[in-house]
Amino acid sequence: MNNNRLFRILYYILDKGKVTAKELSEKFEVSERTIYRDIDNLSGAGVPIFAKQGKGGGIEIADDFILRSSLLSKDEKERIMTALKGQEATNENNEELLSKLAALFKVKKTNWIEVDFTNWQNNNSKKVFDNIKEGIINKKIITFTYYSSKEETNRKVKPVRLVFKGQSWYLYGFCLLRNDFRFFKLSRIENFELSDFNFTDDYNDIVLNKEINNEETIQLKVKFDKKAAFRVFDELGRNTIEDKDGYLYAEIEIPKDYQLYSYIFSYGDLIEVLEPKEIREKIKEITKNISKKHIT
Repeated sequence: MNNNRLFRILYYILDKGKVTAKELSEKFEVSERTIYRDIDNLSGAGVPIFAKQGKGGGIEIADDFILRSSLLSKDEKERIMTALKGQEATNENNEELLSKLAALFKVKKTNWIEVDFTNWQNNNSKKVFDNIKEGIINKKIITFTYYSSKEETNRKVKPVRLVFKGQSWYLYGFCLLRNDFRFFKLSRIENFELSDFNFTDDYNDIVLNKEINNEETIQLKVKFDKKAAFRVFDELGRNTIEDKDGYLYAEIEIPKDYQLYSYIFSYGDLIEVLEPKEIREKIKEITKNISKKHIT
């Protein structure tokens, strides 16, 4: 008996309400005969599961079914607790659920993660996060003003996922303005509103594009003073850094927009751009203009 598959079948049926043996067979990549054998095993374990034949039939579980902890292995219980603990910072209701499951599973809760949405300026990302989460769960269209590096636009979006990538939170959704899927950085969202309009599209099984693409990037060869090592290692990783002649050398691919010079100047005099030449010349021009404005 494959206990892991049994639990996934159980969860799948509870989520869908009614399914066919063929659907389960395709979903879990086993024969229909194996599915019926699994259904018998679930029934033998005390799950009120039954199959109806004919038109409109299918495999169902009684509405009053209560999940028993004995159906889960110790590893499965711990993985469920771990997953919920990872979400606790983004859902204030999880603490009560964790306590109930810990009692049911007879496992000890472990505090291993804490997420703080605020930066040092205490922005409103947590509030935006919670509102987007509600939009995703209840399938509500959201509207907001978005500030990209090139323009300010008003967006209307069907929210799909909240994604944490590269030290920042992003919304992934279907943008009705661009008629395509887009990533939106939460810190750049303003005037957020949760509309009263629902959408019916099912995005549960959508595969996200893991790359947050920029229209144009540039490759920099840079040299860092070792005084900046703590930050260089944080941002670029040790495997990408060459330690030579008392300096740290790296190649960086970065969007060719406002972030380029903001990033360079954020290191002050602890960084030198070696290539390309046109970026070195632009830095000279910018620093010259800055110097003029600060001469008293």
